[in-house]
Amino acid sequence: MSKLTRRDFITSVSSVAALGAISPLAFPLTGLAAAPRTKVVIVATTDRKKGVAEIVRQLKVASPRGKSVVIKPNFNTADTAPGSTHNDTLQQLITELWERDAKAVTIGERSGPPVTRKVMEDKGVFDLARDLRASVVNFEELADADWVMVNPAGTHWGPNELVVPRLIAESPYVVSTCCLKTHGSGGVFSMSLKLAVGMTPKKLMRGMHGDREHMRRRIAEINAGYKPQFIVMDSVEAFVDGGPSKGTRVAANLFVGGTDRVAVDAVGVAILKELGSNAAIMEKKIFEQEQIQRGVELGLGIAGPEQIEIVAADAASREWAAKIKKRLALG
Repeated sequence: MSKLTRRDFITSVSSVAALGAISPLAFPLTGLAAAPRTKVVIVATTDRKKGVAEIVRQLKVASPRGKSVVIKPNFNTADTAPGSTHNDTLQQLITELWERDAKAVTIGERSGPPVTRKVMEDKGVFDLARDLRASVVNFEELADADWVMVNPAGTHWGPNELVVPRLIAESPYVVSTCCLKTHGSGGVFSMSLKLAVGMTPKKLMRGMHGDREHMRRRIAEINAGYKPQFIVMDSVEAFVDGGPSKGTRVAANLFVGGTDRVAVDAVGVAILKELGSNAAIMEKKIFEQEQIQRGVELGLGIAGPEQIEIVAADAASREWAAKIKKRLALG
């Protein structure tokens, strides 16, 4: 090979530089940062305590050490799971938080339409909390000063209308625990995003249910008022039609967990599709569901199914994970 002169070398470098300046994408670069991914853990089990423990372990949740934790369950009514959070799920969550050195644990909820205190009494929540050294806050009994205004961008709520409990908005550590179910009163499904409806006063809930056009978007917008550290979704049984209190019950024998509400709900809808659900679930793509779509717009979580990394530790869980991945890919 002939030697490259200094002048030829400079000319060559200049030419490449000029090409790059004209078209920076002419030579695509490797190693560019991919879209951020989020883990969603799948645990195949009928044992709710085991399901919670495995979710917490596999998610490697942030430590609550020295922090006051608020758990937001689903006590819409006192109906059995998935109509409401199973006490075994709640008990194990509280246990896991104490074992990780939480400073305090509070259960916070507002039921509806039934009276919240009656729902909690019927479910034995006050006894459970006493036995586990947890406190209970009934959002239905909060004073006006105990609410904080939420104003998400492009809101479908009225001016200065949307509020959430100060306890939730200012908590350093919130845990959401929801159920897997359809919602026959206009929400389409009720999972981690819909759980936030129990953080609003009853009068707002009634107004939202009357707005069938924007109801699903309003549900997502409530979530702008807080961010959970992690979510545990009890999917041992699911409502594939009806709901949120009673419906067509199917055993899924699963627990789902994650830190991203959009991702958890997307996986939940994928599971409902796999189980065989109603037309509102089966005939619309997952990320076209209005709750999820609005959640994406608000930056509450991931933007698409390709950002979900499903984690499954055993053979039964991996079998379910494969089904969910296919459903997510199909939309």
